[in-house]
Amino acid sequence: MAVIMDALVEILRKPTIAGILSELAAFAAPLWIAALVGLLLGWAWRPRWAVEVVPAVSADAKLGSFTRRGVEVDDNDDFDSLSVESEGLAVTAEDFEHLRRLVQVRDGGPEWKPMMEKVAPGFSYWAWKREPEKGPPEYRSSTVFDGAAPEFVRDFFWDDEFRTGNGWDDMLLEHTILEECGKTGTMVVRWVRKFPFFCSDREYIIGRRIWEVDGTYYCVTKGVPRLSVPRHKKPRRVDLYYSSWCIRAVASRTGDGQMTACEVLLFHHEDMGIPWEIAKLGVRQGMWGCVKKIEPGLRAYQIARSRGEPASRCAIMAGINTKVHANYLESMEETSSSSKEIVEDEKPKPWCGNLPKFLVIGGAVVVACSLDQGLLTKAVIFGVARRFGKLGR
Repeated sequence: MAVIMDALVEILRKPTIAGILSELAAFAAPLWIAALVGLLLGWAWRPRWAVEVVPAVSADAKLGSFTRRGVEVDDNDDFDSLSVESEGLAVTAEDFEHLRRLVQVRDGGPEWKPMMEKVAPGFSYWAWKREPEKGPPEYRSSTVFDGAAPEFVRDFFWDDEFRTGNGWDDMLLEHTILEECGKTGTMVVRWVRKFPFFCSDREYIIGRRIWEVDGTYYCVTKGVPRLSVPRHKKPRRVDLYYSSWCIRAVASRTGDGQMTACEVLLFHHEDMGIPWEIAKLGVRQGMWGCVKKIEPGLRAYQIARSRGEPASRCAIMAGINTKVHANYLESMEETSSSSKEIVEDEKPKPWCGNLPKFLVIGGAVVVACSLDQGLLTKAVIFGVARRFGKLGR
């Protein structure tokens, strides 16, 4: 402390600005040298875990939250873990992650509000709605079918030919397969759906793909852009479209504890090109009428398949899934959470945060000495001495 005060007194003896600057430079030089030496020593003696862990976290961040290690398409197919994503598929691992977050209610969206609850012979139905700040209203529903296997229900919802042939989905007028990937089951299809008389029909270009996690199926369908399909005034193209399911076995409603029922969690929203308030009214009025047609269609599909009727191309593609092990997903979630903690703990502290203080103090002394040789200078020097005293402690 005495050395610092002697240095400051020496600065006051210089009557010119040049002299003050030279003394300040001589005064600050040892501090800069000490800071640089400390920085070099700290970098040379950094712990080994800081070298090994932090780069690993950065590499995982570049790959995204879902790398494809431990993922397989089927039991007989072995391919590089990242080759599938490099093929430019219409539906990717990020879509799978988004659907998982929706199922787990961890997507960060608004709260779901109850909308409908129905119980009928053979199935039960619940529906919720939420309205984000931007975008159309979003709907979530849970349908539990008695006496149905998840694999069967998966094929049923994927089978466009049966949709139109049976007529349970009477809004689907046309369906065409535009693209398909025999390795992952990814498809791009074109739909034309019938709308009420006051609206023209709507055209959809839909990408879809299925992931399997220990018997639970995550079925993603969403609108995808395809410039190769020309637009027309009629039917009108719907670009924003999302309709995805989570299909899984659940306990029977009989209470016997047997996992003989199947739950279908549906998440749906789209911009149909009509005012959202009118769309909400139409959904509310027509929802139950559409849902009631699903269960008879499912039972007819069960009968048709039990008779040995051949599966359609869409149903065959529904059986080609990307299989993911649940323990792998758990390890990825643990790694993601621990990585956030590591990044937070290892966030570099501003080692040079105190250095600008010396520059500010030196500048204040110069300005004070140039403006006033009396009380103002003494007050500034006193403040500087107090500041350095605090830094020394």
